[in-house]
Amino acid sequence: MASDGKSKVKAMLPTHFVPEVRSGNLQNLGLIRVLDYTCNTIPNQSDKALIITKCEVVSQALESEIKNEVNKEEKKPAILLNPKEEHVVSSKPTNAPPPAPFVLKPKQELKSASQIVNEQRGNAAPAARLAITRRVHPLISLNPYQGNWVIKVRVTSKGNLRTYKNARGEGCVFNVELTDEDGTQIQATMFNDAAKKFYPMFDLGKVYYISKGSLRIANKQFKTVQNDYEMTLNDNAVVEEAEGEAFIPQIQYTFAKIDQLGPYVNGRELVDIIGVVQSVSSTLSVRRKIDNSTIPKRDIVVADDSNKTVTVTLWNDLATTVGQELLDIVDTAPIIAIKSLKVSDFQGVSLSTVSKSTIVANPDLPETQQLRAWYDSEGKGTSMASVGADMGASRAGGLRSMYNDRIFLSNITSDPNLGQDKPVYFSLNAYISLIKPDQTMWYRACKTCNKKVTEAIGSGFWCEGCQKNDAECSLRYIMAIKVSDPTGEAWLSLFNEQAEKIIGCSADELDRIRKEEGDDSYLLKLKEATWVPHLFRVSVAQNEYMNEKRQRITVRGEAPVDHAAEANYLLEEIAKLTAA
Repeated sequence: MASDGKSKVKAMLPTHFVPEVRSGNLQNLGLIRVLDYTCNTIPNQSDKALIITKCEVVSQALESEIKNEVNKEEKKPAILLNPKEEHVVSSKPTNAPPPAPFVLKPKQELKSASQIVNEQRGNAAPAARLAITRRVHPLISLNPYQGNWVIKVRVTSKGNLRTYKNARGEGCVFNVELTDEDGTQIQATMFNDAAKKFYPMFDLGKVYYISKGSLRIANKQFKTVQNDYEMTLNDNAVVEEAEGEAFIPQIQYTFAKIDQLGPYVNGRELVDIIGVVQSVSSTLSVRRKIDNSTIPKRDIVVADDSNKTVTVTLWNDLATTVGQELLDIVDTAPIIAIKSLKVSDFQGVSLSTVSKSTIVANPDLPETQQLRAWYDSEGKGTSMASVGADMGASRAGGLRSMYNDRIFLSNITSDPNLGQDKPVYFSLNAYISLIKPDQTMWYRACKTCNKKVTEAIGSGFWCEGCQKNDAECSLRYIMAIKVSDPTGEAWLSLFNEQAEKIIGCSADELDRIRKEEGDDSYLLKLKEATWVPHLFRVSVAQNEYMNEKRQRITVRGEAPVDHAAEANYLLEEIAKLTAA
């Protein structure tokens, strides 16, 4: 409830004021200066609601509410209005000048306000009509309870016209992402007739006036922009191109620290990051299975002040244009801000660009200055590990907890179709029962990008990823282990980061033990790793081998058993059984 001391009105604040409320900067009896607002009627009520879009806090809290009250004793007596007299004789000085002559003009036709507006609309360019008839609203002020509104936005992402089929029948759908001058974004969706109508009208990068749309709470599972609401445009919506109107929307970032990427793994939500570029690979060509076409890709390694690094894969034009620019300046350790990245579980945690991703080198942001100061003072000389290397069960912000989706091995091995459509993820508590000593346990890898290398003609090792020949290479684990639990056993595929923690040494060190200390020491090292309990986060997928589909279980995360945490988990499970 907002009061100016004389009148009160219901008021609403957008969600970006939440930090002000939680910090106590904005509280009851607080005094604010309203800088921008909209006022809406409340459906089926005579009241209005004040939507405050911009304000500043004058005082956190006053001692009491300000009220403009007038004491009854101080009220002045009412003024009596006498009836108008029909004949009034005004006394004038005898020497007063005669009244000035006036000219009678023909009566002019008076135009109504609606006629004037219609004339203005008729003379105005089509793109300006919506702007004349109504005030343009900022996106941040829109809400589902609002009446008529007009927005001026740029189309910053345009999806494809897709068909769907569900219980209610078949149809088509199409969506766009809209951005206003302040950088606020919203996703607009159109179905069936509206989708067919507006799909050819919306062009990527153009500015439009839009009205008569509806808003609802955004579905967090499918939303692609940071907005509490999503827009639906039906066949009655008004969309007009703003010809001659141009603005460059400010890019609004919501940065995530690299060591906090775990909860986003394999989720629909896209993330923004800012960091220092550590290395840039050469461009590679990847063949797509769908249409057998090739697309360019490039990997860059980015670090931030959480002392972690992450690999970001650039695709298509970003790989060939921005990627080449970064390769040219990588020696200067540039800072880049990347918006809209997908988080996957490849190599533990990795990022990749999508069609709407944007990359800005050395952006003019406060975070840039902070990162530059950190990197110059300590980051440059700090040894940093990949964020995917230690996403364990107890690490804050790591992969999903090892106690989520906990199952037994028999739940996987008894269902041969598990993971047929897409990989599924589970947690296990199992013992390592066997590590075959005669298997291929590692591969030769490039020291820069960790990709597989081949022996070069003459000497050295050739890396296809870096497009260079190095005199030395490193060994990285790629192996299989058998694990057991009370319900059965299964083979798990293991990669370097998890294998190093299980074996207790790097692949290079294990190779040295085998060559210099002999097979007995080598076998003893493997035996020491068996019959030890571990918590595993695994993915289950179907792989085709020799024209036969096989179930493949891959370790994505590993952690030693925390016996106190495991006991609490078991007590909770027992409590559930007791309650049932």
